[in-house]
Amino acid sequence: MERFANQIALVTGAAQGVGLATARRLASEGAILVLVDRASQQGHWAADSIRASGGQASFIEADLETHEGARRMVQYALDRHGRIDVSVHNVGGTIWMKPFWEYSPEQMQREVGRSLWPTLWSCREVIPVMRQQGQGSIVNVGSNATRGIYRVPYSAAKGGIHAATVCMALELADSGVRVNCVSPGALDNGVRAIPRNTETVSEQEQLWMKDVYADCLSTTPLQRLGTVDEVGAAICFLASREASYITGQIMFVAGGQVG
Repeated sequence: MERFANQIALVTGAAQGVGLATARRLASEGAILVLVDRASQQGHWAADSIRASGGQASFIEADLETHEGARRMVQYALDRHGRIDVSVHNVGGTIWMKPFWEYSPEQMQREVGRSLWPTLWSCREVIPVMRQQGQGSIVNVGSNATRGIYRVPYSAAKGGIHAATVCMALELADSGVRVNCVSPGALDNGVRAIPRNTETVSEQEQLWMKDVYADCLSTTPLQRLGTVDEVGAAICFLASREASYITGQIMFVAGGQVG
């Protein structure tokens, strides 16, 4: 089944994890991929791997914590393909896990900068393109961390994505552009190619991290970690025409847990 045959699909944070799993699934269903990440080596490898499997993909390096990065990304896609049919905004991820009062002001700003602004900038640049086309599907990636411990700045950023998704969908309801959000629970991501936190983690911080995962599993009815492929499947459904009567929704892919 090629639900995305000849559609141009942009995927951010595509060098690994959920972004890469989503890009591979889109490509396997006929999409022509534009992969975006600030990790150049891994991003080029991801595009190469998709092409080696018979798919179509190109890569652009961009820092989506900046408006200029999002502008360049969209211009690259338009210069190469002339349109954007699907845009998946996946950049983000908690950097630290600890009680709120333990965050420094600089750490709080970094958490929000990493997990809120990339989605807002991406939407800001993609939406005018899709409005002019009269069609398009945006899927933002949130998190069920909006209900959990030791990640307040990250949780606030992802809560902002949930709210922005709904509000954008309402504003775009008569434009032919749909906006939805997939919010994963705790995932088995394996070893990350690019660590989110390159600082030495103290013994106390390691204990807080264990508390976060214990809390996630204890409140997850399915009692296991999710996989990136399970999240990618949900993203692709909401991006597809099968979901043509769905907009402004937050879909939790979290083993029965909600945010």
